[in-house]
Amino acid sequence: MTFSLLQFGCGNMGGAMLAGWLAAGFDPAAFTVVDPLLAEAPTGVSLLREASAEAAPADVVLLGFKPQQFAASARAIAPHVGEGTLLLSILAGVDVATLRAAFPQAAAIVRVMPNLAAAIGKSPIALYGAAEGPLRERTEALMAPLGPAEWLAEEAAMDIVTALAGSGPAFVYRFIDALAEGAAALGLPRVQADRLALAMVEGASALAAASPHAPGELARRVASPGGTTEAGLKVLDADQHLAALVTATLRAARDRSAELTEAARR
Repeated sequence: MTFSLLQFGCGNMGGAMLAGWLAAGFDPAAFTVVDPLLAEAPTGVSLLREASAEAAPADVVLLGFKPQQFAASARAIAPHVGEGTLLLSILAGVDVATLRAAFPQAAAIVRVMPNLAAAIGKSPIALYGAAEGPLRERTEALMAPLGPAEWLAEEAAMDIVTALAGSGPAFVYRFIDALAEGAAALGLPRVQADRLALAMVEGASALAAASPHAPGELARRVASPGGTTEAGLKVLDADQHLAALVTATLRAARDRSAELTEAARR
């Protein structure tokens, strides 16, 4: 696949995507990053401190900065988005209508919601947009090295996916930390508890991904009647506290995404 990709912003998420593409063997010369703060770009990737007004439109433009910077950045980016440009946006809360108003000449606009595991090709990726034919194929080819991608039928679902797949890793990391902290509180050395908790979650996740059974069923199979696992699950399951806590966590993240959408529209 031959293309030029102009990436505006290369922070944690944009950097993870770029790392994933380069690890997959994409030509570094195809990528240009525009970022005033990035210390240095990966070898072979061009780095600009600001967009050039004279530059020709790119095949692909990726918006990878903070959504709060959209209004201030859109005018400088517009000259780089031409009639043949595929515009990809990872800006949480900036909807397609807002993007289309800022970049009316774009051939296609696709919202992308990955997470940091894109760097190792393990990120779930939600896609929403009207890309068709070759542009849809190009979108899918670009996402393939970063992780499994799914097209959403409704844009409103992006707020939920942002909470689940985008913010979700932080929630999992917090749970891993809580597991280790709990084991340490019961007497295990913290460093050892950290190692065991991380290895346990890694193995459990790999097994769940390879198993034909749903995670709920796997939990049931681990729990022998009257055993240690059942005793622990009774605490987690009591009065649906865990389910309620997770739902409230996702709701807060979803609602914040919706708030960002309204702010971007204004």
